[in-house]
Amino acid sequence: MERESMSDKTTPSTPVPDSGVLILIAEDAPEIAEILAAYLTRNGMRSVHASDGARALEMHLALKPDLVLLDIQMPQVNGWQVLSQIRQRGDTPVIMLTALDQDVDKLTGLRIGADDYVVKPFNPAEVVARVEAVLRRSQPREDRDLRRILRAPPFVIDFEQHEAVAEIDGTTHTLVLTLTEFKLLAQLARAPRRVFTRAELLTSCLPEGDTLERTVDSHVSKLRKKLEDLGIAGIPVSIRGVGYRFQQGS
Repeated sequence: MERESMSDKTTPSTPVPDSGVLILIAEDAPEIAEILAAYLTRNGMRSVHASDGARALEMHLALKPDLVLLDIQMPQVNGWQVLSQIRQRGDTPVIMLTALDQDVDKLTGLRIGADDYVVKPFNPAEVVARVEAVLRRSQPREDRDLRRILRAPPFVIDFEQHEAVAEIDGTTHTLVLTLTEFKLLAQLARAPRRVFTRAELLTSCLPEGDTLERTVDSHVSKLRKKLEDLGIAGIPVSIRGVGYRFQQGS
């Protein structure tokens, strides 16, 4: 099942599908919420949406999101009040989204306990980058250490040792990969159901100087051949006209 956003019509008792980072978007402008949800999904994160402050507090309590994107000017309960109550409950990271750009507003948000402050209009890609940065800062040290090891069956990827192994029928096989092949495998494995475009893989995985998207196809082909030699078929999956995905979608 593909990752998908949940609207604010979802009842608090409804479980959130799939796994991974969950972002609560508290925003009364549906078009802004939809854009943010799309960018979060593209970067491997799930989202839920609340269109007013009261609903945001209900969903925060029920779903325990990893981070809240919080508009200030919302109906029923405004963003300042929502932030204050979230801080009374615990330390969920909060990034304020608002058209209020005065220094006093920023200082108010930071004083109440906001982790970051983004002024509208904003670049959604920048918001996602700030989300990732705040999540990194808020993770306990032991959690950050665990993220050095990525398990995406049948692979175990060690980022510190720059090593990838495949566990097949109880036997561990060390993969002999080039740096680019390692980066491609790791990038795809981080979000197994997400389709990465060739342009994205070119930017994130290939050495500076490589500018042709068809170069990605060559590296993926070599990676796939090495995996097939170990009996691992169908990884990565080609998505015609788009790019690649780690595994076949369900």
